[in-house]
Amino acid sequence: MFPKKYSNLLFILIMGFGMSLLMTLIITYVNTGLDNDYIGRFLKAWAVGLPIAITAALLVGPIAKKFVDKITK
Repeated sequence: MFPKKYSNLLFILIMGFGMSLLMTLIITYVNTGLDNDYIGRFLKAWAVGLPIAITAALLVGPIAKKFVDKITK
């Protein structure tokens, strides 16, 4: 188990991982179709997209949380 103080970071990492996985699977399929090299193209795209997704989540997450806190009761 991880200490509670790491919960926000773990949430961001898991969300970045899951969202980039799902989005890359779908976008690769839509753009190139499903054939024998699909998995290779997907893995190459995901290798680029995963660090970008996690970085974006780290940067945008705190801003989005503050915004949501302001517009909700």
